[in-house]
Amino acid sequence: MRNVLRSLRQLRPAFQRQDCVLIIVNVAEEPPCHIGKSCHIHSSAFRFVDHAETNFKNHLFTTTTRPLSTDAAKLTNRETSKAGPLVEYERRITNGELVEGDACQVDTLTELQRLYDELVESADVCQLDRNSEKPVRSGWLWSRLLSHPSYSPVKGLYLYGGVGTGKTMLMDLFFYQLPSNWRKKRIHFHDFMLNVHSMLQKHKGLSDPLDVVAGEISDDAILLCLDEFMVTDVADALVLNRLFRHLFNKGIILVATSNRAPDNLYEGGLQRDLFLPFIAALKERCVVHEIGSSIDYRKMTSGEQGFYLVGTDLSGFLKEKFQQLIGEGTATPTPQEVEVVMGRTLHVPLGANGCAYFPFEEICDRPLGAADYFGLFKKFHTLVLDGIPIFGLHNKSAAHRFVTLVDVSPLPF
Repeated sequence: MRNVLRSLRQLRPAFQRQDCVLIIVNVAEEPPCHIGKSCHIHSSAFRFVDHAETNFKNHLFTTTTRPLSTDAAKLTNRETSKAGPLVEYERRITNGELVEGDACQVDTLTELQRLYDELVESADVCQLDRNSEKPVRSGWLWSRLLSHPSYSPVKGLYLYGGVGTGKTMLMDLFFYQLPSNWRKKRIHFHDFMLNVHSMLQKHKGLSDPLDVVAGEISDDAILLCLDEFMVTDVADALVLNRLFRHLFNKGIILVATSNRAPDNLYEGGLQRDLFLPFIAALKERCVVHEIGSSIDYRKMTSGEQGFYLVGTDLSGFLKEKFQQLIGEGTATPTPQEVEVVMGRTLHVPLGANGCAYFPFEEICDRPLGAADYFGLFKKFHTLVLDGIPIFGLHNKSAAHRFVTLVDVSPLPF
């Protein structure tokens, strides 16, 4: 979903002007607050306005390339004499696409450059070349003939840090410098898990479907880059340990970004004891690196401003603006049913011309998850939310769903 809730999540770099449509109404007198460690809703990303002065129809939002950092941090000649994310970083600075970086982000780029160099040197051993002959990795017989795991000689990288510290951009700098013929994949974590559950459904009659799923994943990509690694769903938590045991055994190299340190993943979740072995495996197979920057770079570009309307009795006003977005006289919004996954449907109270209208409680106060939101985003490019409450311990589940809704909305690179 290209334009939904842009101000609430870390932007990926965008290199052209775009129209951004975002309307959210909060019936409370203040913006939502933080909920625990996993909810990162920053009210400073919005400009608070009186609804009477707002002209949504004519307002243009612009998106600019997000600066990597603000303070000078130079690279050595040795570092720029080779290919990789550090070279691309310097090129973008030279071209004015980025400002010179702070020490925290350059340290992270150094880690990514180290991994890049190791992968290039070990490409044959790791069987990264898609055109090279590779062994059969999946299947019941192979998994039983293989007497020992074939771990990759190269460890992956787990990057974590606060929101807005540039994790996604840094990983993209790394990923898009890798050879195009490599068996590599970059995907959002929620999208990845949605694919995993779909594949498990397809292989549910087998004795160990996770082994087959891991084989299919590793046949497609040896280098797996997962953006915004965040475990909130018990079904995901129970699958991850066994899935990644198989994946690591098949030589998968994981690069991940997250807001949380490995030890804090799925903190307080149901049956977390069954998830703990995954954390141990993650720390064993990946170098863990914290991005220590305290600056939220999302707030440094005009492209991340949106409108957050504060006040009471605004529902009628919001629906008028919703009709303006659709286009006067071009379409009448009607209730719709959207297909999500595995034959399930999601009810949309009002929708037309790629715009959907939801009261907050109908999309975040019901037992919905990432799969439902992905299905919604495939059909609608603009989402209007009415009646966002003040978040607190009394509605923590709704707050987490709101974060998931924001988190899974795909943005253009």
